[in-house]
Amino acid sequence: MTHTPTAHDGAPRDEAHGQARAHFTVPAKHPMVTLLGSGDSLLRVIERSFPGADIHVRGNQVSAVGDAAEVALIQRLFDEMMLVLRTGQPMTEDAVERSIAMLRASENGSAEGGEETPAEVLTQNILSSRGRTIRPKTLNQKRYVDAIDKHTIVFGIGPAGTGKTYLAMAKAVQALQSKQVNRIILTRPAVEAGERLGFLPGTLYEKIDPYLRPLYDALHDMLDPDSIPKLMASGTIEVAPLAYMRGRAQPVFTNVLTPDGWRPIGELEVGDLVIGSNGEPTPVLGVYPQGEKDVYRVSAQDGSWTLCCGEHLWTVRTASDKRRDKPWRVLETQEMIGDLRAAHARRYELPLLTAPVALPEREVPMDPYALGLLLGDGCLTGSTTPSFSSEDPELAEALEAALPGVAVRAKGGPDYVLNRTRTPGDVVTLENPVTGMLRQLDLLGARSHSKFVPDDYLLNSAEVRLAVLQGLLDSDGGPVTQRDRTCRIQYSTASIVLRDDVIGLVRSLGGVAYTRRRAAEGHPQGNALGKHRYDAHVVDIRLPEGIEPFRLARKRDAYHAAGGGGRPMRFIDSIEPAGREETVCIQVAAEDSLYVTQDYLLTHNTLNDAFIILDEAQNTNPEQMKMFLTRLGFDSKIVITGDVTQVDLPNGTKSGLRQVRDILDGVQDVHFSTLTSQDVVRHKLVGRIVDAYEQYDSRNGRNGK
Repeated sequence: MTHTPTAHDGAPRDEAHGQARAHFTVPAKHPMVTLLGSGDSLLRVIERSFPGADIHVRGNQVSAVGDAAEVALIQRLFDEMMLVLRTGQPMTEDAVERSIAMLRASENGSAEGGEETPAEVLTQNILSSRGRTIRPKTLNQKRYVDAIDKHTIVFGIGPAGTGKTYLAMAKAVQALQSKQVNRIILTRPAVEAGERLGFLPGTLYEKIDPYLRPLYDALHDMLDPDSIPKLMASGTIEVAPLAYMRGRAQPVFTNVLTPDGWRPIGELEVGDLVIGSNGEPTPVLGVYPQGEKDVYRVSAQDGSWTLCCGEHLWTVRTASDKRRDKPWRVLETQEMIGDLRAAHARRYELPLLTAPVALPEREVPMDPYALGLLLGDGCLTGSTTPSFSSEDPELAEALEAALPGVAVRAKGGPDYVLNRTRTPGDVVTLENPVTGMLRQLDLLGARSHSKFVPDDYLLNSAEVRLAVLQGLLDSDGGPVTQRDRTCRIQYSTASIVLRDDVIGLVRSLGGVAYTRRRAAEGHPQGNALGKHRYDAHVVDIRLPEGIEPFRLARKRDAYHAAGGGGRPMRFIDSIEPAGREETVCIQVAAEDSLYVTQDYLLTHNTLNDAFIILDEAQNTNPEQMKMFLTRLGFDSKIVITGDVTQVDLPNGTKSGLRQVRDILDGVQDVHFSTLTSQDVVRHKLVGRIVDAYEQYDSRNGRNGK
């Protein structure tokens, strides 16, 4: 630190007696009372700390005579005190004592010493709030605060009263106010109740309040008390026991999309691949069984839904967030219950795939576009030669081009027959190629109400899936134009299974699909039997920009003339209790922590853009510590505090905080800060008590649990 030193003499020495003398001149603009304290209280602290030196004050002159090393320290002390006073910060007896301790440690070359000066430590401002400034008071505290700035995960280990949690909280609030993070998450284990809070009287918040009170108190010191309930209601600040924070889970039978298809989440293992929000595979980093939990059915307005627990995380945004160009927020399921509408509109928008799902390409027997056309307007019964019906000759030509060895012959009107192309020497009994392919796909004999898209097409590359959808829409779909709105697509089928397959194809490409049933009864007759035999299922589709739904020229042109598909949107429509289920949560390596679950919904479990503090970490077991650490998301920071001498775990249970140093010591971007009794900032007696207990444990060979 550069500064203008206090004017003083060069400290001449009396070599015969090993004595040195120094004079200090205090600038007139600094009243002596600020340097010496009211009633010379600060001067008396200095005199007690340097009993072998004579210190005299006359006017604004201070002189010291004594051992050369002591006089040099006194000279440095007054320089540091003046530097602190120049910042406008008053000196206190405690600050003087700590400054002397830091100077002695530096002089002796001890581990507690270092390049930092007392002025650098005492003037570092973390947070100013409500007329007070929060800053470190000791060298170890400054190093702890600096480590939080430099590292992603920091452990603050030391006795009670050393400011571990308070300083971490101040850094969290600072990060939130400077928009380095979007939320603060504060948690601590409630082991005094054995985590069995259900046996305590009162509401949930009344039960957990005693265990979280220190965190609430610190928050009230640093933020406007009136703003805290709003921040907690919006999810910007979350305060919860560790047992409640960890359970961000889904039932074990919930399907998750993998490159090999849908798999129950309970079957996934670390290293397995799942599909992320960008459509690409991402590895599973952690699997954490959560036991039986209350679950909720979260449904979107397009009919998609999935099950999850109340603490499960969702990435959402509101219309206000979108207007103000704010980032997506992360909320728990239970935070959104009862708050799903804003002026009769759905409040929370859910993210959609940013690109079509990238699945590995599979070999298929029939061209995917041809399959889509035949599923739409083909006769696949097998009782006659396969046929196709369309008013568009363009589709008949495209079908013939996509089916080698097949001639599409016009039969009259819109009807076409798919004949095998004969070559000289063929026998009459050769099977029609289309019939053979349909047989291979288990589609031979399918009728209008029983058609479906085979799995080899549903779980194929994006190009194959899109080609199937284009064939279906060219034959049985079309653009629906509306004034002042982008164009949607409508598709109709008598098959429930085919309806669901079309919806799956649309969602896998990043679109949304709504379905409704049109009853056959009451509608005009439309077949040879004089009545409708099956209800029609109508699917309204919106695809993202860049996904071409049609190959048929007239439909494609109409679609683009109407503005194309625009931006598909999906909103949470309802959240309802769905009983209790065995649950599990996973962590994935995707940058946004999202993965594709049932109905192509995007959800996640880890904590992004958050400042997370785990307090009283000595009362976590090793499994809880691992679970907590692996919840770290992108652009987040974790601070873990605890005192390994005050473990309250049941006998025989290891402390996760004790074990974690052996596991993570030396891991890049993980730092362990140690604070001692010298860093206690409560009553001085607290530090002495801590020292006394350490000496007692050392004499008796006790190191805690």
